[in-house]
Amino acid sequence: MDENTEKTINEALGLPAQIRAWLAEKLLESLDTGEAFEVSEEWKIEIQKRCASIDKGRVELKEASEVFLTAMDALG
Repeated sequence: MDENTEKTINEALGLPAQIRAWLAEKLLESLDTGEAFEVSEEWKIEIQKRCASIDKGRVELKEASEVFLTAMDALG
């Protein structure tokens, strides 16, 4: 990885969680190659609801590492 890419990634990781979620959404959208990829109508609705909840601040975003630690603790 070149220096500029690494710097960009580190800067992005320093952004607030809500901004990182938005950025991740945009990056994933950019991978859309136009190839047929079926998403059921139910999932489309669920995705829209979840994105709206994030955008409106209705949910608390957590770091993946925190979620994984909680899950591992629960599993024993």
